[in-house]
Amino acid sequence: MESKRQQKMASLLQQELAQVMQRDLPHLFGGGLVPSISSVKVTPDLAVARVHLSLLIGGDAPERLAAIKEHTKEIRFALGKRIRAQVRVVPELTFFHDDSAAYAAHMEQVLSKLDIPAAQPETDDDEAPETPRPRLFN
Repeated sequence: MESKRQQKMASLLQQELAQVMQRDLPHLFGGGLVPSISSVKVTPDLAVARVHLSLLIGGDAPERLAAIKEHTKEIRFALGKRIRAQVRVVPELTFFHDDSAAYAAHMEQVLSKLDIPAAQPETDDDEAPETPRPRLFN
């Protein structure tokens, strides 16, 4: 369970990283689409931030994630310039691919292929006779 401090730091990092990737360093992504940040988790000592990126659009996700990991130092430096007045130490950034949207789309496709008959309304005539319950005590 995250503390308020961790939640505030995660929120700040998510907002500022989005600004860094969209405005300060868009050239790092080869002219492709800038990934969206789906979530940020921060360790209790605020030293490490796990950044989950949604890389659905714009090419091969593993290649794009590898390119982002290569430029982690530049991203952290640009982030540090933006948040230096609010934090003592800029956390180390570790990037991960968030494939929850792709998984949800896959599950939706699987569920749409199922042939589920419609539920029939119950009537009073179809009620089964009630079975007697066993007695536990005499």
